[in-house]
Amino acid sequence: MRLVFGLVLIVGLGLAGFAVYMVQDYVEQAQAEADRLAIEQANAPRLVNVVVAKKPLLYGERLTRADLEVIKWQEGKVPEGAFNAIVAPQGGDPNIVPVFWEGETRPRAALRSLEIYEPLLAKKVTEPGIDAGINANLSPGMRAFTINVDVSSGVSGFLRPGDRVDVYWSGNAGGQEVSKLIDEAVKLIAINQSADADRTEETMIARTVTIEGTPQQVAALSLAQQTGRLTLSLVGTGDITSVGAVEIDRNSLLGIVEEVAAPVAEPERVCTIRTNKGGEIVEVEIPCTN
Repeated sequence: MRLVFGLVLIVGLGLAGFAVYMVQDYVEQAQAEADRLAIEQANAPRLVNVVVAKKPLLYGERLTRADLEVIKWQEGKVPEGAFNAIVAPQGGDPNIVPVFWEGETRPRAALRSLEIYEPLLAKKVTEPGIDAGINANLSPGMRAFTINVDVSSGVSGFLRPGDRVDVYWSGNAGGQEVSKLIDEAVKLIAINQSADADRTEETMIARTVTIEGTPQQVAALSLAQQTGRLTLSLVGTGDITSVGAVEIDRNSLLGIVEEVAAPVAEPERVCTIRTNKGGEIVEVEIPCTN
């Protein structure tokens, strides 16, 4: 009997030791997992609020608070001009950039098409109460000016609102045909009275383009359009290279060198006086005094 009791005791102690070992191992694994999660959480990127569209929006479509929602976005990866709140009181936290101020009931309008969950950007929507159009695309202090173009002068089918173009003037100057760059990287805000940058008529021929410029630029372009022909040259996306002065006339284009006539020598001046000798008139050369 004692032998049986001893065997049971030994087995019991063995099982107890094994259980303790298993529990200790489990605790160590759980602690290691907790430490790993803590490290990953500490190294995880910080998330911030970003306002996105809850549904697809087309150009010109009005949007209200009900069309928006706030999601989390990785800090440092937020597009420029994004909003971080749908509504906020004025004079509150300066770090909060809302789509609508508290009490604002007027809708905004989309200046670009927006897909569902696409971040709302300030440059892609109008101010509250303003519909999409030329006025919404004008920068402060700038003016709109329309230029007549055709298939050859308007980079046909390739121009869109938001593009930038160089403007060349061609006409007669000093008796010669001249072509000259008069403005660089001018922003287009409308094509054929349409300010929709997402238009799909790829092959549509522009008849007019509306540019954004200062009052001085508008005055210069107006005079240039009246005195000659304007041609547009599309500037590549992101190209900030300054072209500088560009002017070419017919002779330089064709390599014609005009011959300069040699100056004609003035004939030598001869001064004379007439005298009467015995009834005969005789001319006698004398030094010229002036």
